[in-house]
Order: sequence, then structure tokens, then C-alpha cells
Amino acid sequence: METLRKSKVPGPTGPVVLAIMDGVGIGKYSEGDAVRSALKPHLDWLKANALACQLKAHGKAVGLPSDADMGNSEVGHNAIGCGRVYDQGAMLVNAAIASLAMFRGEVWTKLIRNCREHNGTLHFIGLFSDGNVHSHLDHLKAMLIQAKKDGIRKARIHILLDGRDVGETSALNYVDPFETFLAGLNADKSVDYRIASGGGRMAITMDRYNANWAMVKRGWDTHVRGIGPQFTSAREAIEAHRKAKPGVIDQDLPPFVIASGGKPVGPIVDGDSVIYFNFRGDRAIEISRAFEDDDFDTFDRSPRPTVEYAGMMQYDGDLKIPKQYLVTPPAINRTMGELLSHAGVRQLAISETQKYGHVTYFFNGNRSGKFDEKLEEYVEIPSDIIPFEQRPWMKAAEITDYVLNAIRENKFPFIRLNFPNGDMVGHTGVYQATQIAVETVDLCLGRLMEAVKEARGILVVSADHGNADDMFEHDDKTGKVKTDPITGKPQAKTSHSLNPVPCYIYDPAGTAGLTLSAAASKGLGISSLAATCMMLLGFVPPQDYDKSIVEIKN
Repeated sequence: METLRKSKVPGPTGPVVLAIMDGVGIGKYSEGDAVRSALKPHLDWLKANALACQLKAHGKAVGLPSDADMGNSEVGHNAIGCGRVYDQGAMLVNAAIASLAMFRGEVWTKLIRNCREHNGTLHFIGLFSDGNVHSHLDHLKAMLIQAKKDGIRKARIHILLDGRDVGETSALNYVDPFETFLAGLNADKSVDYRIASGGGRMAITMDRYNANWAMVKRGWDTHVRGIGPQFTSAREAIEAHRKAKPGVIDQDLPPFVIASGGKPVGPIVDGDSVIYFNFRGDRAIEISRAFEDDDFDTFDRSPRPTVEYAGMMQYDGDLKIPKQYLVTPPAINRTMGELLSHAGVRQLAISETQKYGHVTYFFNGNRSGKFDEKLEEYVEIPSDIIPFEQRPWMKAAEITDYVLNAIRENKFPFIRLNFPNGDMVGHTGVYQATQIAVETVDLCLGRLMEAVKEARGILVVSADHGNADDMFEHDDKTGKVKTDPITGKPQAKTSHSLNPVPCYIYDPAGTAGLTLSAAASKGLGISSLAATCMMLLGFVPPQDYDKSIVEIKN
């Protein structure tokens, strides 16, 4: 492991604090920008008085296939933490499918062979959209086409409705064409491929960070056991749930089971093979554990079927979850946290449950453990299990309280924290709540600024991607806000934005003699935050790290 070299300019007396405002970008439109409309005196002050620039946080700047792809918290924290841009999940899966490497691999071959030997069904579970954040429908279609070529006679698809990375009530825009696609595969009667179950992504299956295992149990009961409200088709289920609960958005739709003659068409049983086709890891680990762990005791899985299970990727390389996977994830090494640990720098990482894994696991290059137990402290503030629009302040105050004490104690030269509010509340589509979420973060930043000033430290404020800055759907050509044809109100947007994010560097003591670097005006991405923080701490960043946002006078 390389050793960081000290620079000629020492770090500040107090800590360098990196505050990540999750989902707070710089909006393109005034209408629907909950960041712009929020009362945020501290952010406004930083924009006017601190070193300020914009950073790219989507598309190729964070390792995604194209600049039409929105950034997300996983790839964002990977980029921030490792200081470089790696090809990420979607791009790696695209390449594995295009080259046919996925279908020639040992795991795909094993799953296909298992179905043949046991006359089993090939099951697919995953997020059912083309949002390209957790999954992409094109990947599912490619696997179904290949499964037919490989002689798999029976496949069942368990769909997790999105409404978060895509339009909030767009489910049928995906279900209807997909049913046509399946009809095409089934036309020659050689195969029987059907949707078997489903539900909203925030209702079943896709929990993360052990926040709400009841979601995973509902998913298990729905997909595996075939227990739940029965319908003859996914369209019928979606329409019925919407009628029963007017205004519900796709991510919150209750579970459903597709049945024929009163019997579920696709429970998962002994001898079947199962592919969880999400490539992003945070909302894939718990359901993978439910399939794989022999000593699992979180909920009753009985009867637990004996199956061959695989993920699209390995979601946790340290814990080896899952054991089998179709595409090898990026091998991210030499992250900022690792290099600072080897340099003997004490570090604090903190957020609430919803983003705790982002400032630890993803920040550390998809690594779940610490680099040095003696030098690192990771703090998780438990999130409330309640709709975020009902508590838009979330746990920002508690995170701030802990960080303020750490700043005063001055035992951590580097502190990183994540305020989840802009992202988690932004995903609800509720404008008022999202505006309050941004104002909450601003209030907490004000408290951090005071503490950093008193400690003679440096505060770096940025974000991993946009969301709260783009709360309404806009026409791509005119920019005009789209309205709901029934209510006449603006159509809420619940997905991330393609907007840049701010970066503010607040050095109240002026000890570092900071100026913006020559590279800062040339469209840097959030990956440049790592080299920036290293320079502020008094180190020379590795040569292959993306350029720093600041220059320091000798």
C-alpha cells in the first residue's frame, strides 16, 4: 500500500469536515426547485463568500454508461471516496451481455443446468424499470431471450414497481410492453414465461441497511410462498391497488400475486433457480441473505426452498453476498479512507440508517469493514420507520449534535457525514416536505459552520447527486412544467436529477491560503472531492486521483 506524502502546507488546527447533502443539486428550472425556493441563509452565504464551484454528479462523470444516466448515491459515494471514476454496474452489465460473457460464465451455466436437471423454473426478481439506477429492463429481457435459447421452458418474473427512478405512476408503461414481449417469446408454445408477483419497491423486498426487515419478509411471502392478494394479471393488480388507495404512487403499491384457478402461477420451490437482477447492492443484500444464509433467524422462511441463487453482481465483496453472481463488480482500491488510515489519520463517518452504508461501505469502495479499528469510528443514527414526508427533518439534528461534539473534542482530523434529507424526502414527490428537508440541512450546516470556525477547521459542503432541485416533470424541449390531466397540478418528479451539485469550501481561519484550482473551472466531477480533502489535510494526493478543486499557497 502506498504511503501518502505530507505536503509543505500543514493541515488546519481543527478538523476537515466533509458534509454531503444527499440529493441537493443546482436546479435548471425555477419551477419545482425545492432547493432554490427553500429558506437557506447559510447555503446562500457560502455561495457568496466561500470558495464555490459546481461539480458533475451524473453520467460518465461517475462511471455510468452515458450522460443521460442520472447519478445515484451508490456511485456518487464510490466516486467521492475513491477519488477516481470506475465503470459502474450498468456499464459492466451492458458489456457482459453484449459480449455474451455473462451467458458463457460458470454461474449462468450452473443455474440453467439446475433447471434442466430438476425440471425447475428460472425466476427473476428485481426493480422493474429502465431507471438504470438499480436495474434496467433491457438486462432482464436479454436474460429471458437467452434462457429460451438455452432451453429453459418455464420462467417467472417477480416485479418490483419503481415510481422513484422513473415517473411516479409509470408502472403500466413498463408492464404493458413487457407483457407483449413475453407474448412474443411464448408464441411458439415452446416456453411459458410469465409475471408471477410484484409490489412497490418501498413496500416489499428492497429494504437496505437492516432498516425494515418487515419489507423483506413481505417480499419473501409474495415471491417465494405466493402469499398475498391474488389477481389474474399485473395490470389488474396495479389498477385495483390504485383504486383502493387513490393517489398512491408506484413505489408504495402493496404486494400482489398472479394466480390461475386460485393457485399462484410462480411460487419458488425446490429445484428452481433464482436471479436477483438488480446490479446495485444496497437494496439487494437483505433478500440475498434470506435466500442464502443457513443460520438466518430474522423471519420465518419456511418452507425455505432449495434453489440455486445468484445476484446480478456481488453486492458485498467482504461478506461475500451473494455467493454466486453473474457479473464481477468494479475492484475499487486505494480509497481515501484506506490511504488516510495507513497515514495514521483518525476518521469519523456518520449518518442515519438510510445513508449510513453510503459514508462507510460505498465510500470505502464497496468494503464493509474498517481499515483500522483504532483509527476509525463509524456511527449510525437509527432512522425512523415512517414515511419521510411526515418527518422531513429526519435525523439531521442528531447527526449534527454528534459531529459538533467530535469537532470540539478535535480527535478526528477528518470527519465525513451525510444528510439524507434532500434525497429521501425528495423521492416522495411531496414539494412542501422536500423544501423543509432542505431548510433542515441548511439549519444544521449553520451549526457546523460555527463549530468549524471556533475549532479553526475547514468545512467542505457538497452532494452526491441532485434530486430536491428537480421536483416537477418538465417537457424536454420547452422546459414547461407538465401538469396532471385530472388535477391540473404539476406532475411530481420523484427521481434524481441530471443537474450538477454545489461545492463550497469554508476556511474561516484562512490558514490554508486557499484558491480555486485551474481545473475547477473545467467541469470537474465529485470524484475531485477526495484529492481536495487530502490537500486540505496536508497531504499530496496520489497522481492518479482526479484533480483537486483547490490550490494551496506554499
